[in-house]
Amino acid sequence: MPRKIPCISLLTDFGLQDNFVGVMKAVILKINPRVRIIDLCHRVRPQDILEAAFLLKGSFRYFPKGTVHLVVVDPGVGSKRKKILVKSRDYYFIAPDNGVLSPVLTDEPIQKIIEIINEKYFLKHFSSTFHGRDIFAPVAGYLSLGKNIEVFGKRLNSIKQLDLAIPRKAKDKLIGEVIYIDHFGNLITNIRKDQFRDFVANSSFKIHIAGKELRKLSRSYQEVEKNKPLAIFSSFGNLEISVREANARKFLSADKGTLIQIVKK
Repeated sequence: MPRKIPCISLLTDFGLQDNFVGVMKAVILKINPRVRIIDLCHRVRPQDILEAAFLLKGSFRYFPKGTVHLVVVDPGVGSKRKKILVKSRDYYFIAPDNGVLSPVLTDEPIQKIIEIINEKYFLKHFSSTFHGRDIFAPVAGYLSLGKNIEVFGKRLNSIKQLDLAIPRKAKDKLIGEVIYIDHFGNLITNIRKDQFRDFVANSSFKIHIAGKELRKLSRSYQEVEKNKPLAIFSSFGNLEISVREANARKFLSADKGTLIQIVKK
């Protein structure tokens, strides 16, 4: 009996202005009209593999086991980069082999990696500029019907790894950087809650970012006055710099890559 695929999630940098997302969904539904498709996000910064990887890592476990996560952030489309299908313990992942899956799969045990090469499961006429529609979407559709992943191509032993920015220690400092900015302008850093707590321990501390200094962590946005900056742990579990009811990115003139320092006193 074929396994049941509860849904397919879509994560792309296509935006919502054009027809790209709708056409991908149409291709999937033409193959399997009964599958549920969930839009995870389509506003990833164009060609920003790191941002897509961050969003996927913070989201995939909230889906039912067996979900197919389809990621199309693909600056190398049409080149020699591989197209991959990965079976982990609980999920399936379809994406270009550009590193976008590597942060997720450091935590989620890999069972099989398939290079997608079997053109039987592509659209009949496929372009070099829209593999999301012509290759990834139909593969997701056929996979949701219960096809064995082996039919889509050949086995691989590894996937490409992203070069991630890791917080570093320098004497009494922990130095990180902004890695994601959400819709509200909140600055999400690469310093995780456990890293922060292990570094600070029982010491007092100061947080320096973009010329501002913060001396405490807040538990909610309401703990400071309007238009005042604060430090808080985001729903992702990372240290976040926000401004109550305002845009921290604009307020601090910060962006991705802006450094943040935790200084023990």
